[in-house]
Amino acid sequence: MNYIFEKDKVYLKNEEGKTTAEIDFKNISDDTIEIYRTFVDDSLRGQGVAGDLTNETVKYFENKNIKITATCPYAKKWLEKNR
Repeated sequence: MNYIFEKDKVYLKNEEGKTTAEIDFKNISDDTIEIYRTFVDDSLRGQGVAGDLTNETVKYFENKNIKITATCPYAKKWLEKNR
């Protein structure tokens, strides 16, 4: 999958250019982001896309020594389970 990283989100698009999965975040400080929304299109639910997207997002920021918090229920649970 080709993850697209922008200043406030990480997302996937399908062949038609439609966003099919997305994580939205905001900077809390210079070294911390907060994930506040996770979205997966109905057509991809139950296939592990949210977990893969969260994992890639976390790896990206950890490689930059940026801490991650979450208010999004999905991301919060994922972080508790996988970190």
